[in-house]
Amino acid sequence: MKGDAYLKCIDPHCALEYPIKSTNVQCEKGHLLDVKYKNAPSGDLKEIFYQRRNPQGNIFNESGVWRFRELLNFCEIDTESIDECSKYLVSLDGAEGRQSKPYKMSKAAEFIGISSDTLWLQPEGYNPSGSFKDNGMVSAVTHAKMVGAKKIVCASTGNTSASAGMFAANEGIHCDVYIPSGQIAPGKLSQAYQFGAQIIEVEGNFDDALKQSLEDAKNYNGYTVNSVNPFRIEGQKTIPYRALEYLKWESPDWIVYPGGALGNTSSCGKALMELYEWGWIKKIPRIAVINSEGASTLSDLYNGKFEGEELRWNKGNPNTELIKRYYDDLDKKGIKPKTKATAIQIGRPANILKGLRALEATNGVVTTVSDSEMLDGMAVVGLNGFDCEMASGASVVGVKKLIDEEIIKKDDLVVGILTGRQKDAMLPVEYHNNPKNKFAIPPKN
Repeated sequence: MKGDAYLKCIDPHCALEYPIKSTNVQCEKGHLLDVKYKNAPSGDLKEIFYQRRNPQGNIFNESGVWRFRELLNFCEIDTESIDECSKYLVSLDGAEGRQSKPYKMSKAAEFIGISSDTLWLQPEGYNPSGSFKDNGMVSAVTHAKMVGAKKIVCASTGNTSASAGMFAANEGIHCDVYIPSGQIAPGKLSQAYQFGAQIIEVEGNFDDALKQSLEDAKNYNGYTVNSVNPFRIEGQKTIPYRALEYLKWESPDWIVYPGGALGNTSSCGKALMELYEWGWIKKIPRIAVINSEGASTLSDLYNGKFEGEELRWNKGNPNTELIKRYYDDLDKKGIKPKTKATAIQIGRPANILKGLRALEATNGVVTTVSDSEMLDGMAVVGLNGFDCEMASGASVVGVKKLIDEEIIKKDDLVVGILTGRQKDAMLPVEYHNNPKNKFAIPPKN
């Protein structure tokens, strides 16, 4: 497998390539990078992945990420060798992605107005740190370990810091976490402290924290683990892998995600494009991205709400000047992203170009939902016995909105991703104490 994996610029007019041990998150012209593989994996691996669901004491088979290790073998190791896996692959005893699969949730389906036979919701909050981030963080930290990094660096509104801190502690690597001062749920921040991360407060919002973290990582020999890191995207590809495997590799009509930095949108698009190219799936599901109304950058640009132009990937020729003008307009008007769903409170999504590419490849759509709608989505998931954070509620109410608009058909097969568990304890308390909320169960005297 040596020489199979490499990095390549996503801009087809640039297409610069780098060795797999490069720590660049961009090419020298400032474009994002992809992890690429020269050899297409055999479809026979499907049976091997299924057999690994009986792990037989192998933690890398238990892992919902490394169970699919042949599809993200950037370490270029003998994937059947436990010794090589143990030497190279980072894992929290196989816990990452282990409990992730699609579930039927009848009360959520009833609320949406769709048959429970056609709706699947996949909770990623049962990862060890409580969110989908562990899928990508375990692969990013694996690459950090591979290149001998001594310190990993991230900006976070909570979930990223928890995941980065956890894997860094487990591997004995120092971790610096940049946070927007006063804009992070205490329950999420407490995890980063617990794992021994160094917290660095930045005046401003997440976008400001990310900018400073990238600068400091470059200037002070840090290794960036935000989703601009292409190895983060590799691990997050296993979210749709698990959904598709559970559906016997028969593609659903839709995969629905909340939209923040757009790492999930990017990774899902990359996974689906690769699987289709390899002949593993016969059709590509459509991706729906659900923004918060208070952090609606992608929706505004994609749907032509700024200057009347619908922003597209355009086969690798996106109008990046339109994005710049949009950001300049936000600055001029003093508009900052604002939503209680802090996980998606992002105004400048770092993966917007990869996200556009994914939407083009999947004929995707983008829409927005309100905070009150997301809270209803969060609450109805809870009534099915599953726990999710407010941002995850976007997937539920996003599906409802798209069905009401007849974009998703009632007989379409839909997989919605619930990205994280609840870590802001006061959100559900406040929700249920207000009898005006749709699913509120207020306390009795």
